Amino acid sequence: MTATLADRAAAYFNELQDRITAALERADGAQRFREDAWTRPGGGGGRTRVLAEGALFEKAGVNVSDVHGELGPEMAAALPGDGRAFRATGLSLVLHPRSPRVPTVHANVRHIQRGARSWFGGGTDLTPYYVVPADAAHFHRTLKTTCERHDPAFYPRFKRWCDAYFFLPHRGEPRGVGGIFFDYLGAGAEVVAGQPPPPEPSSPRESDAEAMFAFVRDVGDAFLPAYLPIVERRRGEAWSHRQRRWQLVRRGRYVEFNLIYDRGTVFGLRTDGRVESILMSLPPEARWEYAHAPEPGSPEAATLDAIRSHRDWASLEA
Repeated sequence: MTATLADRAAAYFNELQDRITAALERADGAQRFREDAWTRPGGGGGRTRVLAEGALFEKAGVNVSDVHGELGPEMAAALPGDGRAFRATGLSLVLHPRSPRVPTVHANVRHIQRGARSWFGGGTDLTPYYVVPADAAHFHRTLKTTCERHDPAFYPRFKRWCDAYFFLPHRGEPRGVGGIFFDYLGAGAEVVAGQPPPPEPSSPRESDAEAMFAFVRDVGDAFLPAYLPIVERRRGEAWSHRQRRWQLVRRGRYVEFNLIYDRGTVFGLRTDGRVESILMSLPPEARWEYAHAPEPGSPEAATLDAIRSHRDWASLEA
């Protein structure tokens, strides 16, 4: 019997989790991931892996899930497709390094099916506490190269979508230096109620489900080469109490985004997902200081300026 697209996507996400957690354990060198296999009362389950108090990572979470059941009225109104039955499979990760010199990073790849409609989504973005242009350029160039293997329009479109999505309107600032973000690949071009449309019309190539699955696999495979070289460049740099304090303040912004705006958080909570797995993206420590603003001319102020620039990082010279 031929495996369905959803089954093949789920198998890929599980294999990708194994590869990523093995590589992160090697990079950390001190701690291993704890694994919790869980089941969802409404149908399906997942495998959550969390590494805590490591030499490199203060907290690293890599989760796979494959859940199914019936959508509630609110989520049903916000997604393409017909009926209430759904299946959602995917991998999501957030890595919070101990050092303020090493960026936090997020990545997600997923497949969702509702009735006869299905689509892929995902992306990855980099959140440095001190922006190093060469690091941002490496991250973006890796993603651009990956996108261009499938469609030359993908990288500029998905970068703009990322810049628009990973933005805190109440702060008037992006979360970090961005990356790529995409959703509804293969679902059709209609605007979904309650969701912002893509920055530009979709490509005709997106109607090819197999082509979009190949693209999503390529994005998943690109995560480690996009991120680990940055880790190796920065992990040995010394850092101060001031830099740690700034890291914790910026982590507060990260928490604000994930709890208020993040689609994955909203989807998980509104479909009765496992709360510990949904909230694994939150850092172990963060700060909120009243009316905090970096000193003009400081490295912290320079980082905010760089984050707010929406620069074309991939075009920077190596």
